[in-house]
Amino acid sequence: MKKIKTLHMILKQTHSDKILASYLAFVFVAAFVILLTEPEIHRYSDALWYLYAVISTAGFGDIVVHTFFAKIVSVVVTIYSLIAIAVITGVIVNFHTTILELSRRDTLTAFLDKLERLPELSPEELSELSEKVHSYRLLHK
Repeated sequence: MKKIKTLHMILKQTHSDKILASYLAFVFVAAFVILLTEPEIHRYSDALWYLYAVISTAGFGDIVVHTFFAKIVSVVVTIYSLIAIAVITGVIVNFHTTILELSRRDTLTAFLDKLERLPELSPEELSELSEKVHSYRLLHK
């Protein structure tokens, strides 16, 4: 649940939630357009299933469009899907990397602060600091 909240926060802070919402709205509208223009698709759920196959590039072949307009909609949905997924993925990865870098800097700053006041540290703090150094060395061998 925490990961979903973090993802929602990232999407909201970067305004990628608007990209995702507009993309999903576009897919639902495109499914409706395909339902209207393709004579072999009789249910909205079939149009959504067809678009899922197009977006996922699975191409199951159980539903095939024949009209020129439905083919154009399929191409546009595919291109929009590639762009939207790439942008949202890039934003999430960049945001996550930035958070990790800031966390690393904060940890390093706290460590350097303790080193600067080494003579003032209690035996417990010195032991804790020694354990952190030992753990760091084990991780980075």
